[in-house]
Amino acid sequence: MSNSNGFGLAQIWQIAINAHDLERAVNFYRDRLGMKHLFTVPKMAFFDCGGIRLMLGLPEKLEFDHPSSILYFKVADIQAAFQTLSAREVRFEDQPHLIAKMPDHDLWMAFFRDSENNLLALMSEVLRTS
Repeated sequence: MSNSNGFGLAQIWQIAINAHDLERAVNFYRDRLGMKHLFTVPKMAFFDCGGIRLMLGLPEKLEFDHPSSILYFKVADIQAAFQTLSAREVRFEDQPHLIAKMPDHDLWMAFFRDSENNLLALMSEVLRTS
């Protein structure tokens, strides 16, 4: 439902993920996942994630020290992405697997852990040829 003045949130600009060892987390996202590192400041590092900024940060208070929400990274070829990241020693929870058959494609996912033990996922929409 839209507000009577026409205002409504529509775009995510930044997502934060907790890290306990910032250098280790930067190495994981930059070197293993191949994400573009933008800059690092004390207690925080920033990456470009397709126009959304991903912030890795040390929790400032105990109440903020919790696992992140699951981020689902869209990939064109989940098998190739799985092989590439596995070769970079990314720790997967499972093999790529079929989640749902949609009208014109199949939805595949594979879950993995970052260096800080946050759960992340690969997601791919595989078009059916027949």
